[in-house]
Amino acid sequence: MIEAVVFDVGETLVRDDRYWAAWADWLDVPRHTLSALVGAVVAQGRDNADALRLLKPGIDLQAEYAARDAAGRGERIEESDLYPDVRSALEDLRSLGVRVFVAGNQTARAGELLRALALPAQAVVTSGEWGVAKPAREFFVRVIDLAQADPHAIVYVGDHPVNDVAPARAAGLRTAHLRRGAWGHLWADTDEAAGANWRIDSLYELVEIVRTERAG
Repeated sequence: MIEAVVFDVGETLVRDDRYWAAWADWLDVPRHTLSALVGAVVAQGRDNADALRLLKPGIDLQAEYAARDAAGRGERIEESDLYPDVRSALEDLRSLGVRVFVAGNQTARAGELLRALALPAQAVVTSGEWGVAKPAREFFVRVIDLAQADPHAIVYVGDHPVNDVAPARAAGLRTAHLRRGAWGHLWADTDEAAGANWRIDSLYELVEIVRTERAG
């Protein structure tokens, strides 16, 4: 039986629009230019930060993060950045007796911002806080420790087949691939996505999956 559900962040719970728009504005390039480059590197299976490196060869991302913070233009995550189904779906899962967690590849600052939103989750953590990022196996070992459940009783939900579905499955978790955002749509037909236990288009579908399993 499903005891815990753990969610990725970017393009699972939170839209990435603001994130990339802020980088485009900071680097003084058209937003469309950066958006197109992000799409290009995603299609090539590359790190999405390579879009920034294409625009500014030799860029020191940590230094740029620090400079943005110092200029009062650091990371922001607000209620309007959440997908519309997030808060109610997480509340529904909690009402079904499922423990809910958030764990994704984000900065430590993003973790603070997400916790400030008071999502209906037992805990919110990021790779920046853990010091290990997906798709490393150690990330999912930490997910299992966080959820305090047998791996097969945990469902990891994400849009990225390579970073979310495949490594979570390899660690023994069950998985739900969310067809949302650039990664979720572009790679929806890959072998990694096909390996998910469930393939969903909204978090409400996940709620019904959990409801059905727990009722059975």
